[in-house]
Amino acid sequence: MDFVPASGMITMFTTTWCGYCSRLKSQLDRAGIGYTEVNVEQVDGTSELVMSLNGGNRTVPTVLFPDGSAATNPSLAHIQTKLA
Repeated sequence: MDFVPASGMITMFTTTWCGYCSRLKSQLDRAGIGYTEVNVEQVDGTSELVMSLNGGNRTVPTVLFPDGSAATNPSLAHIQTKLA
């Protein structure tokens, strides 16, 4: 499965119980920034991907940008800057 997002979009890896994930999703929704949410507890292989991006830690939210770079628990401002 390819998780590299389309131009102008991000892929956000989350869990259902993550408060930071819920907060970031709300901020993105209010800012009108499109994203694809992938729950690492429900999609096979994504937990390992997140761990590979985070030095072995399964930290969420992890955001994957169209250029292939990633950020762990980024701020809305960081995402806006990265997508500009």
